[in-house]
Amino acid sequence: MTSHEKKGEPVLALKDLSFGYGGSAVLESVSLDFRPGEFVAIVGPNGCGKSTLLKVIAGLLTPDQGSVLLGDRPVGSFSRKTLALHMAMLAQTNEAPDGMLVADLVGMGRYAHEGWLSRGTAQDRAHIETAMQTMEIADLAGRRIGELSGGQLQRCRMAMTLAQDARVLLLDEPTNHLDLKYQYALLDIARRQAMAGRSVIAVLHDLTLASLYADRIVLMSDGRVVADGAPADVLTPAHISAVYGIGTVAMPFGRAIVHLPESALE
Repeated sequence: MTSHEKKGEPVLALKDLSFGYGGSAVLESVSLDFRPGEFVAIVGPNGCGKSTLLKVIAGLLTPDQGSVLLGDRPVGSFSRKTLALHMAMLAQTNEAPDGMLVADLVGMGRYAHEGWLSRGTAQDRAHIETAMQTMEIADLAGRRIGELSGGQLQRCRMAMTLAQDARVLLLDEPTNHLDLKYQYALLDIARRQAMAGRSVIAVLHDLTLASLYADRIVLMSDGRVVADGAPADVLTPAHISAVYGIGTVAMPFGRAIVHLPESALE
């Protein structure tokens, strides 16, 4: 039994999931379980369905076939606000207006916890402050979104996601726009969130980073799952060749697996 099979019952289960746009299949017969306490990286070439899969999991897209279960309930049976109590998503795009203050953006993560008589509670403020400190953006609280660099904005959006305090975190290319220090810092934080008992599912492009930080990797190609398991079992030269069409040599360094192109080693 692998480590990710020992973590208890799945918090999320995808059952024979298919989805397409205008008759063109994007996801085909995807079945996966995600458990509390694990960090799962979803990898694969551009256009293979990674981001679409996250949107279907989040209930932003409705599958053509199959189901997404949160616990024992279909994701589609939850209201958006109730679903946000359980699941937080860091999407690729930013829809916040340029004039919004950073503190207000992070505070949007508490929307699902607010009621008519419980807005801006001490608990809300504590979650917002902790999220901002975690992402090292407390000094940006009074800045406007339009004044930020791409990397600063990405860290602010991650803080908003953390402030939501959900048990499932969906991260779509979370290292976008970040320099090296903050790429590592964000993935360190994501791994700590999993160690604290959350289920963290991240779409990543960098295979080395995926192998270094994730407990488990799902490798996709053409809308299907090609391999699912421990990084060393998934990121093999045979799988890389089949999915990416390139011959590589795998070089393990501790947890990390670095793939070097065979052509560069000749």
